[in-house]
Amino acid sequence: MWPGAIVTPQNTLVPSFLLDDIFFGVPTRLQAGVNYGNTLSCIRTVYRRESVFGFFKGMSFPLASIAVYNSVVFGVFSNTQRFLSQHHCRDPEASRSRTLSDLLLASMVAGVVSVGLGAPVDLIKIRLQMQTQPFREANLALKPRAVALGKQPVYQGPVHCIATIVRTEGLAGMYRGVGAMLLRDVPGYCLYFIPYVFLNDWITPEACTGPNPCAVWLAGGMAGAISWGTATPMDVVKSRLQADGVYLNKYKGVLDCISQSYQKEGLKVFFRGITVNAVRGFPMSAAMFLGYELSLQAIRGDHTVTNP
Repeated sequence: MWPGAIVTPQNTLVPSFLLDDIFFGVPTRLQAGVNYGNTLSCIRTVYRRESVFGFFKGMSFPLASIAVYNSVVFGVFSNTQRFLSQHHCRDPEASRSRTLSDLLLASMVAGVVSVGLGAPVDLIKIRLQMQTQPFREANLALKPRAVALGKQPVYQGPVHCIATIVRTEGLAGMYRGVGAMLLRDVPGYCLYFIPYVFLNDWITPEACTGPNPCAVWLAGGMAGAISWGTATPMDVVKSRLQADGVYLNKYKGVLDCISQSYQKEGLKVFFRGITVNAVRGFPMSAAMFLGYELSLQAIRGDHTVTNP
């Protein structure tokens, strides 16, 4: 099911990204913001303060890179998995078999690569979204002078945000929260690709030699819901670390963020946004896998997708 091509047409990825971006600002604010009672309260507050455009804040930079990001991640997984399969057995027919260990290792490699590409993109998006968080409410213990600094947005746009971070924090600042992102994405992609492969094989009728749209859609959606739901605890930590630094630095690292969050808000804080994550994960991933499989089928000009 996984061809070796890395090319993925951008027009198949943009709709799923737009769907993702509508929901992305909600869990980010729930996880890293304050005074949002629940999901509906967060949606109402964002809409009241920033109108509908608030849900798309920070979208331009990720939109420009989403095609490359997903193409590389999907390509790394498929080619790594193919390499491992062929390494075990050089017989072309035998190399078609897939083992759990091969899928696991390929998913982990894809997760590591995704962090290298996605950490700066996530950082910019979260910084642009969280700078609209009411500064006085978020930092009641600060002195009046520090509070006054938060009256105006720190960043005027993605380019200014990048320049400001590099100037004040160095290039390493673009990878703030990378440790938490690794802890989220490496197991997250294992629970993304592996359930998809097995669910798709299980659902697809035996007589079908190519990708079955219904099976791909359902398997992709279920895999996305599983992956995003289980990734929520580390997603909370990642969001807080990346939002940290807009006005001040609160956390010293992953363990400090976990410790402070638990001491102040209890265990439930690590499950903030889990419903939104799981709900958005289904349609987003269903559209992603379906667009990927069908676009590759169209590019190949045939009706079969060869297993690695």
